[in-house]
Parts: sequence; structure tokens; C-alpha cells
Amino acid sequence: MAIVRPFKGIRPSEKFAEKVISLPYDVMNREEAKNMAEGNPYSFLHICRSEIDLSDDINPYDEKVYEKAGCNIDKFLDDGVLIKEQQPVIYIYRQVMNGRTQTGIVACVSIDEYLNNTIKRHELTRVEKEQDRINHFYVCNANTEPVFLTYRDNLKIRSIIEGIAENSEPEYDIVSDDGIRHILWVLSKAQYEPIITLFDDVDNLYIADGHHRSASAVKVGLRKREEIKKFTGDEEFNYFMAAIFPDNDLKIFDYNRVIKDLNGYSKEEFIAKIKAAGFAVEKVEDDEIRPRETHEFSMFLDDEWYRVMIKNHDLIDNDDPVKSLDVYILQDRILGPVLGIEDPRTDKRIDFVGGIRGFEELERRTHKDMKVAFAVYPVSTEELLKVADEGKIMPPKSTWFEPKLGSGLFLHTLD
Repeated sequence: MAIVRPFKGIRPSEKFAEKVISLPYDVMNREEAKNMAEGNPYSFLHICRSEIDLSDDINPYDEKVYEKAGCNIDKFLDDGVLIKEQQPVIYIYRQVMNGRTQTGIVACVSIDEYLNNTIKRHELTRVEKEQDRINHFYVCNANTEPVFLTYRDNLKIRSIIEGIAENSEPEYDIVSDDGIRHILWVLSKAQYEPIITLFDDVDNLYIADGHHRSASAVKVGLRKREEIKKFTGDEEFNYFMAAIFPDNDLKIFDYNRVIKDLNGYSKEEFIAKIKAAGFAVEKVEDDEIRPRETHEFSMFLDDEWYRVMIKNHDLIDNDDPVKSLDVYILQDRILGPVLGIEDPRTDKRIDFVGGIRGFEELERRTHKDMKVAFAVYPVSTEELLKVADEGKIMPPKSTWFEPKLGSGLFLHTLD
């Protein structure tokens, strides 16, 4: 059973929506956030990245940063930039990117279903990133950005959602600065109750993107339970906000790797080491650089692209949903034993580049501050669900989802 629940959302008033919407807090650095919000006092970056409104030398995890975010929410509400629903609602949320559409709902889900693994996860989290969003949510007294969840497609749910979208006018239909179209419908109780009922038959929800936000929201909820002692379970802090899309609508891009050095090897020695690890290596032309299928990698080294292929596929453990992933194989066979990168979550010699940035970004990074780049074939949504179903964990930075959820379109207060 997957609990979905309406809530009294906070959202932009219609005339400000296009100015408020921003990219999520974690896809840019401080300088990029400041540049994106420049000249736009209504950008949601003033809330999700509120350090941009303070001195450049202030620590982004300083208490003043979280207090500033809370103050900015209050100011946006006072100025009518943000408005609060008078009644609990659920939203239909549609995104259109390059002609591809994904349509889901925005609602609240249960922290208890996260704790009992009805809401399944596939990534580990880092303490410092969790603590940042814990502080942010707690001081703001709100989930300021939704978690991105998915579920196995359900034709009955899809039929109701698409029927409402086709037969009613949306609240907004806007295009954000990154060219993504965002369409939002606000549902009445009569419209959303059949959807809630159908989710009772959905066995599990899965975190697609937002593991840190999920973990942080749950810990804030538990903290508030401890503070008030006698909670009923119906308080808003027992739930956190999520955008929930069917798995068939989603697209996962490759999440590629760039490495600072060759671990002391020359180019020739490094390629020989890769071959000794069970791979064939061949140069490719510029129009053949993308991996054609699973278990095939592209490598950029000294201004040349190579195809790196596993020679013996029988050595792949296809019975293990993690060990059969290309990101695992790359780490297990090359990045770890050859390049000495034992923990990609903490090693400063490796960085990660979302596939949406293109292979040109991999070339740029090797020219700027890295030595070699590896591109992988994208993980499929079914592979992600299988890993989560078996209670296993993917290697870090395995999936890159596009389009990103628009930040600022929804907030969920915790009281």
C-alpha cells in the first residue's frame, strides 16, 4: 500500500510563477546560483540557495543561511509572490522536454512508509548533505522542494490523471529558463479521491532522485515527534512532499566519470592495464563515440576517443542487479584496481558529469582539470527498480534524470 495524501500547498501566484521557478538546489554551485538569480528578486533560489543573499564569505551551512531562507519564505508570502491553498489539494504536474512528456502528481507521502521500506531507495546518503537539508527544512518549517518518486505504471491511475488534464484548464503553463515546459493542475477533493484510492493498490514507491531530501525530511519528522511526545500521526510533519511519476514516463541519462590522473601510468601502460583487466580497446571516430549498448564504455584520453568493450561477458554476474550494472563494472574492473579510486564517494581524484551536458563537457574537463573521461550506457528504469526491490544499493552517481523538477512550484509546511 502506498499512502498519498493531499496537503495545503504553498505555490507561486500565477503572475509570478515564471519568475519564481528555478532548478533544484543541488544541481549548481553557489556562484552559478547567484548568477542565475541575478536581477530576479522572485527566484526560488533566494530560498533554496539563500546564501546568495548573504556575504560571499559566509559558510553555506551557517545558521544564518537557513534563517535567511525562512525569512525569504515569509517575505514571498507577505508580498503575494507565494500563496497558500485554502484547502488540502493534490496537483497534477506535467513536464515537457524535447517533445517528451512525463505526467504525475504532487502529494505528500508517509515518513513511516520510508522507514518500513514501502518507499524504496537505491542510494546511500552523506551525513553532511543530509544535515544541510535537515537544518533547512527544520528552520523553514517546510519541505521546500519535492522528492522525485516513481512507481510501476498503473493504467487506472494514468487514465484518471490524463482524463483530468485533457478536460480542464491548468493553473500554470510556463517554460523555465532551461527550456522545460511545466504545467500544473490543482485538483479538488472530488478529483483526487479516486487517485488516492487507487494508490492503495500500489505496492511500493521508489525514490528516483532526492535521497538526501527524503532522509532529511524523515529525520525532521522524527525530531518533531520527539519534541511534542504525544503525536497522533496525522500532523503534517509525519509526511513529506513528493512528485510521483509512473516509471514508463521517465528517462535516465548516463552519469559519466572524469579522473584527474592515470595513477602514475603512461598512456600506453594505462591502456595495457585495461586490456589486462579483460577489455578490448579500440579507437573510434567522432561520430561513433557514444556507447552502443550495455557493457560497452567510451573513453576520452589525450584528445582521442576509444571504445572499451568487455571481452568475456560470461564473467558478468547477471544474477546480481548491482554487479551487472555498467557503473559497477567500470568501478570494479578499472577505476578501483587500475586507477586506485577505492571509494568514489570521497576520492577527490574523480568527478561526475551528467549525460545531459553532452560528451563535449567530458572533453572540456579533460582539457581543463582532468586526464581521462569514461562515458557509460544509461541505467534503465527497470534496473533501478530491481536494485531497490532487492534492497541493494547502486554505486554513487549511477543515474541522472531529466527533466529536473521545477523548484518553487510547491512547498509543504510542517505544521
